[in-house]
Amino acid sequence: MRQSVFKKFVLVALLSLLVPVTASAADTFKIGVAGPHTGDLAPYGIPTLEAAKMVADQVNAAGGVLGKQVEVMPMDDQCKPEIATNAATKLVSQDVDVVIGHVCSGATKAALGIYKEANVIAISPSATNPPLTQSGDYPNFYRTIAPDDDQGKLAAEFVAGKLGAKKVAILHDKGDYGKGFADFSKMFIEQGGQVEVVMFEGVTPGAMDYSAVVQKIRREKADAVIFGGYHPEASKLISQMNKKRMKIPFIGPDGVKGDGFLEIAGKDAEGVYATGPMDVSAYAENQKAKADYVAKYGKEPGTFFDQGYAAMQAILAAIEATGGTEYAALEKALKSNFVDTSVGKIKFDAKGDAEGVGFSVFQVQGGKFVELQ
Repeated sequence: MRQSVFKKFVLVALLSLLVPVTASAADTFKIGVAGPHTGDLAPYGIPTLEAAKMVADQVNAAGGVLGKQVEVMPMDDQCKPEIATNAATKLVSQDVDVVIGHVCSGATKAALGIYKEANVIAISPSATNPPLTQSGDYPNFYRTIAPDDDQGKLAAEFVAGKLGAKKVAILHDKGDYGKGFADFSKMFIEQGGQVEVVMFEGVTPGAMDYSAVVQKIRREKADAVIFGGYHPEASKLISQMNKKRMKIPFIGPDGVKGDGFLEIAGKDAEGVYATGPMDVSAYAENQKAKADYVAKYGKEPGTFFDQGYAAMQAILAAIEATGGTEYAALEKALKSNFVDTSVGKIKFDAKGDAEGVGFSVFQVQGGKFVELQ
């Protein structure tokens, strides 16, 4: 009996010596990737997760960063603020060094205070709500996409100039992202003075019937619709407009521009306009990233893949340049060192916005989004 106990003690002791060698957290850089990985908005979150994993795999195969491997730690928030706070708390408790995400502006805002308190930098590929950088409340926040004021201005100019609309109905989903885009579109339209805003109204996300809203658009004699929000609501609105034979231009933001919208809207998507990150396919880094993706998955990458890939490239370059993950050093590197990424050669300005990125207008033609300007 004593001999058996002694053998067990020796075995435990030997195992305790081996475990730190193989499982030490210090051997990796932990990169959290937070966003909608399930649910209706997963088409916006999964491409960023795939991008982060691809960059990590390539870097690890080449020996890692500063001799350490990069560990990707996915965290699903379904683009819901209440889930995002839990996701952020979990990532911080797991000692992540940096977070790529979140994806939706509302979820991002809900999580940022938690990261700020923990001195964790977050880089979003898609959270475009302007106050996230412009308010100064979140010095730990960066993004590889332009903010909604740029996007709203472009939509307003397009409706007034290219479409020649005289009366516009502006709708939104009442969220930080959707209403933010709608507010800026309204502001720039009113500043232009050429188009009358005849309707500014929020719709309920997830509702099955928007017929009352559609009827109001008809009653106000709008000759264009601007919608701030995501593809599930946009798809329903357009479908119901088409059923009422309301063939007027519909323009949404980058929350509409994606495969999820094309799949759900089907033939109703044809002719719809959307603003979105400008085409960056001419950049060598972008061409390589997409070629690698197609070789691995056999299809084109989804919405925000480019921006997620760039976010991962930017933070790993900063870690390498500074020799670690110390907050102040990373902040300085992100704002001073240009990095070749999948969205071009970028660094971040004093607010955390990426310099050199912007938006274009796209239209669905033949079942695909085609860049117009």
